[in-house]
Parts: sequence; C-alpha cells; structure tokens
Amino acid sequence: MDSALLHPLRAALVKVGRVTLFLGRVVGQCLPSLAHPRLLVAQIYNAGGRSLIIVMLCGLFVGMVLGLQGYDLLQRFGSESALGEAAALGLVKELGPVITALLFAGRAGTSLTAEIGLMKAGEQIAAMEMMAIDTKSRVLAPRFIGGMVSMPLLAILFSAVGILGAYVVAVLLLGVDSGNFWSIMQSRVDVWRDVGNGIVKSFVFGVICTAVALYQGYETEATPEGVAYATTRTVVIASLSVLVTDFVLTALMFSTG
Repeated sequence: MDSALLHPLRAALVKVGRVTLFLGRVVGQCLPSLAHPRLLVAQIYNAGGRSLIIVMLCGLFVGMVLGLQGYDLLQRFGSESALGEAAALGLVKELGPVITALLFAGRAGTSLTAEIGLMKAGEQIAAMEMMAIDTKSRVLAPRFIGGMVSMPLLAILFSAVGILGAYVVAVLLLGVDSGNFWSIMQSRVDVWRDVGNGIVKSFVFGVICTAVALYQGYETEATPEGVAYATTRTVVIASLSVLVTDFVLTALMFSTG
C-alpha cells in the first residue's frame, strides 16, 4: 500500500524537478540571447504580433458584453453612471489578463510547441547540438523572452479595446452620459494598484504559458503523434495553471491591498 502511494508521489516530484531544471536553464540563457536582437524581435512578433487580431476582437466583444451586463446590474441600484468604473476594473484587474492568457495559450502556445516539436522530429535540434550550438540560448530563450514581453502588451490592448467596447454600448446605445463614464473611471481606477496588478498578473501568465509551451515542445516524442499530443497538453496545462495562479495572485493582492 505504501509503495502504491509513494510511486505516484515520486513520479510527480521527478516531473516537477525536471520542469524546474528546464526552466532554470532557459532563464539562465536569456541574458546571452540578448546578443541576438533579430531573433528576439522575430519571436516577439511571432508570439504577440500574430495574436493581435484575435486578442483585440475578443477584447472588443467582451467589453461590449460587459457593458450590457453591467448596465443591467447597475440600473437596479440607480448607479448606471458608474458603468465605466465597473468595466475598467473588471477588465484591467481580471478579465484582461486571464482571457488574454487563455487566448495566448491557445494561439501562441500551441504554435511554439508545434514549432519546437517539429524541429525535434526533423532532428534539427539534434543537428544543432552536434554542431555545439546551445539550443536553449538560440532556440528556447528568445521564444521565452518573446512570450514574457508579448503577454503584458496584449493584455493592455485587450483591456483598452474592451473599455472602448463598453463605452460604445453604454454611451452610444444605452444613453449613459459620456462625461460620467470617463470621469468616474479616471477618479476611481488607480494606475499603480489596479492597472499595476493586472500587468503583474499578465507578466506571470506570460511566463507560465511560454514555459509550458517550450517544455512540452522540447520534451515531446519525435513523432507526428507526439507533437499533436504535446500541443493538446500545452493548452490544457497552461489554461489550468493560469486559472489556479490567478486565484493565488488575486488572494495575495487582496491581502496586501
């Protein structure tokens, strides 16, 4: 009975150790990879630029839905003028970072996993190692930096477009006063506390999503089936990790707020 319990626990600890060592090696190669700015720019574009359309569209419609739902709720208390504050706080502190991270995991994360997995299946990784090229410095670290830089920028764009969508619904469709919408938002939303918390969350989510994608791609079996399975694991693990981490970060931010 004891061995039956210890075996899964030992396997889980070994897995955590492997992931930690992998992430530590990649982070350790981030500084040397700065010597290759073209690689960094290309990976920032790959992770962030190619995700712009889906992130901005989702942000627009999430903001519009938030405007409709928020108006319906606040109208019951005669506080519909506070719709701008409610939409801004909901987007910058919670919906913006979380939904952007889920979209990032589904678009950029799977792309990173498939790209590295195919490089491994095509023995490009092995060829680089035979030529004494550090794959973690030339392949993994630039993609890791690209994900970390892209996620906060995408989350900021998501929240900004979402607020614009809420404004369109609230002011142009539902008749909320435009001055109240913006003035209450500006007076109640704190840049350092509210917007800062959202940026911290999005940065942490970027690290998580990118690290999961790189690890799954680098450790996948060098077969088409292995690559396909790795991309599925990337979405599942990254999404669950983002949601669990969001709860932990929110609890910490509330306790220190």
